[in-house]
Amino acid sequence: MPHTNPRHVFAGLRRGLHALVAVLLAVVVVRVLVVRSPSVWVALVVVVLFAVVYLLGGRVAGVDVARRRRTTTLWVSALSVLWVLLMVLVPDAAYLAFPLFFLYLHVLPRWTGPAAVVLAALVAVVALGVHSGFTVGGVVGPLVGAGVALLIGLGSRTLSRNAAEREAILAELLATQRELAATQHEQGALAERARLAREIHDTVAQGLSSIQMLLHAAEAVDADRPGIEHVRLARQTAAEGLADTRRFIRELSPPSLDQGIGAALRRLAGTRRPDGDLAVEVDVTGADDLPMQLQTAVLRIAQGALANVEQHAHAHRARLELSVGQDLVRLSVTDDGVGFDPQAVQDRSGTSDSFGLRAIAERVAQFGGTLDIDASPGRGTVLRVVLER
Repeated sequence: MPHTNPRHVFAGLRRGLHALVAVLLAVVVVRVLVVRSPSVWVALVVVVLFAVVYLLGGRVAGVDVARRRRTTTLWVSALSVLWVLLMVLVPDAAYLAFPLFFLYLHVLPRWTGPAAVVLAALVAVVALGVHSGFTVGGVVGPLVGAGVALLIGLGSRTLSRNAAEREAILAELLATQRELAATQHEQGALAERARLAREIHDTVAQGLSSIQMLLHAAEAVDADRPGIEHVRLARQTAAEGLADTRRFIRELSPPSLDQGIGAALRRLAGTRRPDGDLAVEVDVTGADDLPMQLQTAVLRIAQGALANVEQHAHAHRARLELSVGQDLVRLSVTDDGVGFDPQAVQDRSGTSDSFGLRAIAERVAQFGGTLDIDASPGRGTVLRVVLER
């Protein structure tokens, strides 16, 4: 069975209400022209005013929320006064009570709408009774119409409330779906990085380790033979390449986030510089409910920032601070190293020296955050990142 959007239903009802008002006004005009009473021109003027005020209702919806209730009350009051005046002149105008019932229920809040419906029904009964005497049809008709309008209004309000609840649930489901897709994407990226780490470890790292061992053995056999300095240089180069490769492997395989971002950052800090030349302090505040994709992003940014400190800053101390608020995540990495010129690094963007900062900037941009680097030669560096939750 095809699903019908409640908004389309309500739009159809509004169009039907407008059509009913137009037909009933046309009936009133015909009645005025046929009867040709002395007040014919007054009645026609009131009909035109009623139509104009009714059409102005479309402008009420465009008024800001702070003024909408007062404006709506004035509009409905003016329309009701014109309707009563029209009933004094033309008895057939009493039938306009039926579309007014639905109008009251739609635009007036809470109990005001039903109260206005009951009052309008009584006014219609009195008007018909004054013009043509009190009859069963003249009394029962408006009262039954008011009862039907109240039942339909109650049903439409229930339907509208259910539709709003359903839209809220749908929006929540879509948000959950997007979050799940982002998590799956991040998990796929982590799995690929782990695979690359294993491949590098099993190939490049093992090969460099073997080369280093062979060159060390060749150096030990005859340390005084001609050309030994080339062997020694090759061994040192292989050792540096192996150290870089192991660093790449460590960065591709971040600490586990199973125990939260705080524990992961502390483990990350504990893996820096086994010789103890760089001491890293970690301060984490309010990160208990941080989504997994943001935890991963923070960990990657911190990992890249500490790698830069380790490789280029020649620092002895670094401090990593993470503060999680209701809407923002703030991360700062501070070191006491030699510092650098950010503009110079930006000018040579694309080189190996600037790749780490560029990777951090790209990851920050993925989350719509901001990156600020406070650095100058000789006075250390402060890297600040702000991400939106």
